[in-house]
Amino acid sequence: MDIDVGQTWHNRGMARQRISTTVDAELLARARALNLSGTDASMIERALSALLALHRAAELDREYADAYAAQPLDTPDEWGDLASFGTAVRARSGPA
Repeated sequence: MDIDVGQTWHNRGMARQRISTTVDAELLARARALNLSGTDASMIERALSALLALHRAAELDREYADAYAAQPLDTPDEWGDLASFGTAVRARSGPA
């Protein structure tokens, strides 16, 4: 599949790269049927942006998990500890 570069590179100020690939015909037809952008190029760009955003979100989740694993919830600091805070919030909220 050739990606139509069109005139969009003139106003985006970024380098453009032409790609050619083969994709699942059904998947492509379903994506085109959404008619979100009009061009295959912008559809591919949105898909790549979504993939990168999803990857970044997973990285952040992993970083948070690592940070919380390194610092257990019941480790006290100058404000107390998160485990006790969570217990207090749940108690104040009442039954779920």
